[in-house]
Amino acid sequence: MAEKFRKEKDSMGEILVPADKYWGPQTERSLENFRIGTEKMPSEVIKAFGYLKKSAAQANKELGKLDAKKCQIICRVCDEIIAGKLEGNFPLAVWQTGSGTQSNMNVNEVIAHRGNEIAKTQLLHPNDDVNKSQSSNDTFPTAMHIAGAMEIKHLLIPAIDKLIATFKKLEKDNKGIVTTGRTHLQDAVPVAFSQEISGWRNMLEKSKEDILASPKGSM
Repeated sequence: MAEKFRKEKDSMGEILVPADKYWGPQTERSLENFRIGTEKMPSEVIKAFGYLKKSAAQANKELGKLDAKKCQIICRVCDEIIAGKLEGNFPLAVWQTGSGTQSNMNVNEVIAHRGNEIAKTQLLHPNDDVNKSQSSNDTFPTAMHIAGAMEIKHLLIPAIDKLIATFKKLEKDNKGIVTTGRTHLQDAVPVAFSQEISGWRNMLEKSKEDILASPKGSM
């Protein structure tokens, strides 16, 4: 069966977009212009964009720059992005312009198109509404920071805690075992093997403290 397309139009003219996708002309042009590599924009960054666009919509509403209906619809679609319900609509390669404009606009277009589908009317414009008061030079670095903070919280810290617990068990299991300490590759004073392990554990605990003290780690 032949793939179906719809016509989209922007300042550069008309372009065909797959009918079953929520992205628009800027995303499609990026797909055509950057046919290189297999590395796609990580899902963690896309999810972070969901948080970012939702927060921006709420801020614009509070400032009187975005009406309540538009804010509600944008937030609803962002929740879908965060939940992973719109996977398959973010096809772009990591190879694109330096500011991440194409991925920013990919998210804007998906939110606008999906939002208009929910509203059953042309309520949202990807740039004028979803991207209001924003620039790719700001949004993409912010999304990367959000993604980094989420990965620290949900992956790195639990992994550190698991390794610390493992070292604690090894300290207990190896209590009483004496080994030879080393100094500059030479034999030195005897040392308990459990004491060596405690040093590894302590380094992890100190590193965890430093991570949690940082802005990303405290999110």
